[in-house]
Formats: sequence, structure tokens, C-alpha cells
Amino acid sequence: MLPLQGVKVLDLSSVVFGPLASQTLADYGAEVIKVEAPGGDSTRHTGPATEPGMAALFLGSNRSKKSVVLDLKQTGARDALMSMLGDADVFMHSMRPQKLAPLGIDADALLARFPRLVYAGLHGFGQDGPYAGRPAYDDVIQGMSGLSALMQAQGGEPRYLPTIAADKTCALVAAQAILAALFQRERTGRGGFVEIPMFETMVAFNLVEHFYGRHFEPALAPAGYPRVLTPWRRPWRTADGAICMMPYTDAHWQRFFLEVQAPALASDPRFVDITMRTRHIGDLLETAGGFVAQGTTAHWLAICERLEIPAAPVSALEDLPTDAHLTATGFFAEIKDAHMGQLRFPGVPVRFDGQRPPVHLPPRLGEHTRQCLETVGLPTAAIDDLIAHGAAFAAPQRPSAANAPSNDSQIA
Repeated sequence: MLPLQGVKVLDLSSVVFGPLASQTLADYGAEVIKVEAPGGDSTRHTGPATEPGMAALFLGSNRSKKSVVLDLKQTGARDALMSMLGDADVFMHSMRPQKLAPLGIDADALLARFPRLVYAGLHGFGQDGPYAGRPAYDDVIQGMSGLSALMQAQGGEPRYLPTIAADKTCALVAAQAILAALFQRERTGRGGFVEIPMFETMVAFNLVEHFYGRHFEPALAPAGYPRVLTPWRRPWRTADGAICMMPYTDAHWQRFFLEVQAPALASDPRFVDITMRTRHIGDLLETAGGFVAQGTTAHWLAICERLEIPAAPVSALEDLPTDAHLTATGFFAEIKDAHMGQLRFPGVPVRFDGQRPPVHLPPRLGEHTRQCLETVGLPTAAIDDLIAHGAAFAAPQRPSAANAPSNDSQIA
């Protein structure tokens, strides 16, 4: 029994922001029904694939869901969606707000009809500001929220992080906000509207440490946390590679300087405490880096273990599936599919009562259209009519391969 078992989520979002949020809810046990337009989520075709419509990026943020295809431009499809909303707990979307009312799925309309519904709007910008309704993608939000400027402050030119940081961060905040709204409903008996705007979310994320001296009036220092902005904040070069090593406390630095036979540096006014080290962080890391470069990675890993200084080697993405800790904890899950063969997924990172939730194969386009519409009481003839008129799409049933294993996860 997972915590969200019995919770039904209808998710109209696409790409990564919304789908990753609803995947988190699915990981925690919710029944997540991905409502897709004809043609499906664009990520179904992004990256390598062994089967059309099941590409890598789609697999990464749509596990353990069901897929229903409805063309909401058609009245019959909208009626079918309303039938599915009858027993739904959460409705979520990532559409621009101005597109909702013509489809009859704006918050006011749905909450008036389904007062216990938690309605989650995953928007680019808050609806009460001048940016409301603008399209928003990860690159745009990284730039607007200050991330690209942070990269410029550290490296000399504005850049994006080499990960879809805004989509993924906002997805986790969205899942958290939806869970909070569900908890509130349990106490009040009523649902409500929860808005998760990407821009505001990423500004809040970036300013946790980088608001810095701007917390005060007048400002005591410019925005930007010096320790993480110095160009010297990077894995240190060793004699044969690199190491991620982080002396942080006074005790760490005192041990480090004694180890490298430079005890005078431990009492250097620039490095004597965290306030002064932060002020002179570039000098500190450059100085320490000169000592680290004289030993091998293995040498420094052994020293850091002895001195109780946090340290680790630099891991390539390709190394993670064979990482000793991830292997021992059974983090990666493997699924053998009758048609796509062997697949591997990162597992759910959290455990409930010591158990990691299972991983199930992401859905094929329209795989559950008939099942989900039948569950809410639509007759077979009505479903056939929707499909015949293009208002819905149901994937044809595939013949099962002989003795095919289930699509449930197996610990790698």
C-alpha cells in the first residue's frame, strides 16, 4: 500500500514540467491518467527509441501512468473528460491560461462543477502579473530567473545549465504543492486552485543563497553567494584526474592545512573562520588546489576519509548504473517488455517503510483509452463513436508474446 493509493489524477500536461510532477505522484501510488492530444506528447519522439512513440525523454518522465487520447476541440471528447473528472482528485495542466475557457476546463468552471477537485495550473508566470499567458520553456526561464547570469558571473559568459533545471525543479515544487492541497482538502472537504508558476518558482530557488546581502535594507552586500560564484568552485585537479572535495568547517580546514604541512595557513586571517573564508573564497580554493594537484585522486580520497573531510571521485553518467552504492541499494530497475526488450530506469529515490515503490512501463499512446472510459461508465458503443469521429484514439491491442514477463520493475 503506497501513500497515494486511491488518488486519481488527470494530467493534461506535456513535455517535462507537468509530466515529471505527475510521475512523482504516480511513484507514490496515485493512479495517473495522462490525457494526450492526438499525436501524443512531443517527448514521445525525442531521443532514441526501439518503438515509435516510446522515445527516451518520454520514458524518463511518464512511468507508471495510463494514457488516454482525447481531442478536446470536439464536444464529445470534452464530455468524456467531464465523465472522467467525476471521481478524480486532481486535475493538472500546463496549458496557457487563455486557452482553457474555450475548452470549458478553466479553474472556475471545473471547481464549480467538482468542488472537491484539486485543480493545479502549471504556468510559465503567475496570472496576476504582466507576463501572464506568455509561453515559457526551460531555457527562457533559466535566463529570466538569473541562472544564466550566475553562469556568466562564474565562467565569463551567460550559459544554460546542462540540464533542464527549471522544468525539473518546478516539477518537484508542483508535486509538493498538489500534495499540500490534497492534505488541505482532507481537513476542509473542499478542493481548490493551486498555481505553480515557473518564473516565480525559479526566482525563489535561485535566491535561497543568492539574495545574500539584499535581504537587508540598505543592502549589506550585492546579490550572489561568493562561495559558489568563484571560478575556483569546481572539482580540483589531481595528479591523475580530479576529485570533488569539500573542506567546509573550521576543523576541516585546520586538518587540511596540517596535512599539507602548511599550519600557518590555518591561522591566516583570510581563512580563520567561515566569514573570512567566504570573503576570500577564491584565494582559499586556489591555494588549496595547488596542494591537491600534487597527489593522485586515490591519495586524496584516502586522506579525506582519514580526516573526515567530504570527498568523492568525479562520476560519469555512464558509471552510475554500476556505482557500488546504487547497486547495493537496488536503485535502478529493469523491465523486460515483450516488444521493446530490456529497459532500465532510475528507481524511485524515496522508500516507504523500507520499500522502494515499483516502476512500471510508461504507457503507449492511447493504451488505456477504452479501459478508462469504460471505468467511468461510458458504453462501448459511445466509445466506438468517439473513436470513429476522431474525438478519441485507442491503441490497438497487441498480441502478447509467449511467456512474456510482466512490465513490473525488477531490481537490477
